[in-house]
Amino acid sequence: MTSDTAAHAKAAGGSFAPLRHAGFAVLWAATILGNTGSFMRDVASAWLVTDLGAGPAAVALIQAAGTLPIFLLAIPAGVLSDILDRRRFLIAIQVLLAAVSLVLMALSLTGAMTVSSLIALTFAGGIGAALMAPTWQSIVPELVPARDLKSAVALNSLGINIARSIGPAAGGLLLASAGAAVTYGADVLSYAFVIAALLWWRRPARQDDALAESFAGAFRAGLRYARASRELHRVLLRAAIFFALSSAVWALLPLVARNLLGGDAGFYGMLLGAVGAGAIVGALLLPGIRGRLDADGLLLLAAIITAGAMAALALAPPQWLALLILLALGAAWIIALTTLNGTAQAILPNWVRGRALAVYLTVFNGAMAAGSLGWGAVAEVVGVPAALLIGAVALFGAALLLHRVKLPVGEADLTAARHWPEPLLADPVAHDRGPVLVLIEYRVAPTDRTGFLTAVHRLADERRRDGAYGWGVTEDAADPERMVEWFMVESWAEHLRQHHRVSKADADLQAEVRRFHSGLEAPVVRHLLTSRPG
Repeated sequence: MTSDTAAHAKAAGGSFAPLRHAGFAVLWAATILGNTGSFMRDVASAWLVTDLGAGPAAVALIQAAGTLPIFLLAIPAGVLSDILDRRRFLIAIQVLLAAVSLVLMALSLTGAMTVSSLIALTFAGGIGAALMAPTWQSIVPELVPARDLKSAVALNSLGINIARSIGPAAGGLLLASAGAAVTYGADVLSYAFVIAALLWWRRPARQDDALAESFAGAFRAGLRYARASRELHRVLLRAAIFFALSSAVWALLPLVARNLLGGDAGFYGMLLGAVGAGAIVGALLLPGIRGRLDADGLLLLAAIITAGAMAALALAPPQWLALLILLALGAAWIIALTTLNGTAQAILPNWVRGRALAVYLTVFNGAMAAGSLGWGAVAEVVGVPAALLIGAVALFGAALLLHRVKLPVGEADLTAARHWPEPLLADPVAHDRGPVLVLIEYRVAPTDRTGFLTAVHRLADERRRDGAYGWGVTEDAADPERMVEWFMVESWAEHLRQHHRVSKADADLQAEVRRFHSGLEAPVVRHLLTSRPG
């Protein structure tokens, strides 16, 4: 499960309404335990690599190994979450993660741990996290009714930050007092609780869907949407630059704790615990801050605080002051995560939400992984303090510059319009037949030509987002008032899915185009199917 939003419910009673549903309550509690164990494991691994005598590059590589699989696998994982039984898939992932921690525990007990094995097992754990993230997000609507969905998302974010505030501190203390093997063993135990909760949950049987997508088709549809959505592009750009620059503090924090601040494993865990506590405080303060700042202002605020924290840590402050700095960093981090992820959620329709959010996760983790490797290399050359100062200046400058690239507002009505009539057919058409060429003929007066072309070209992105891989508008050489919009779809089934994907906002845009149609009848729509010999 990932921390994709920290939205705070407005009403106190509504905030905890999802806990009245037994399935959600049990899985929520189990995932707090599971995430607490994961944070304990991560603390042990991050600290253990410094005990093995590794330099800044290897320390940063541990951070990259945990996030790189999410960069590589987020989109396939999003597709898998839609086509597999989610309960069984999650159980298999928990078994994989428990096995990783068991091997880490065995290597620590026998003294056979090496930097390379630690990196490899961290990468394997990242694979499990990559597979789990979109799947866990997808089951929330199955656990609570629609009226409690927003509160359930807020509680999930609260649970993540509870685990983040407890896990690192507990992991650091356990590591300092009992060693890495015991810390890894505690993580194995946490997975047992999650597996037991998933076995207890009785998920309703999946309903057959005649238009269910295959893995390859769903994968292509998700990429097509992401490629055609200009609003999503702005979110991804802002996210990539923010996370790549701010990753310096996360990649180098173990060395900051040990070398600059003179702390031990317990103190490192306290630093990470302060981040989690700061995230909780930030989540509680965020509704009030939102009343004064828009999304762009929130992201600028988060960047300024993060840059200031990086610069302050580079000056090797006293340990008590470092804890306060990490509190502020945690608050800024949750503001940035919530703002970017919330904006992405607001501009995505339900049919592609999981896959498009997987693209966002890919960019997020790719930026973190690349940033970790890059800042590790910089620290090898100029030292940790200088690397943090360079990152702080770069983040501050980029935040001011990109403040002009406004985030989308996300106020369009993206619920399905279902206003397209069913296609007229002479005979049934096989779902896999294609490609399909769709033609829409308009009659446009010469005086309306410029307005029509402006409006119809705005439809291009909408057609591509909903499934078309080619689009254009043409005119009849013999009859210039006859304008034809055309788009290509890979199969008949994909075109039928388009009928269910068009949102009410898109329907309004289509209505604007049709106002330029001067014919007595509605625009003529034709569906042309590819024909081959035999």
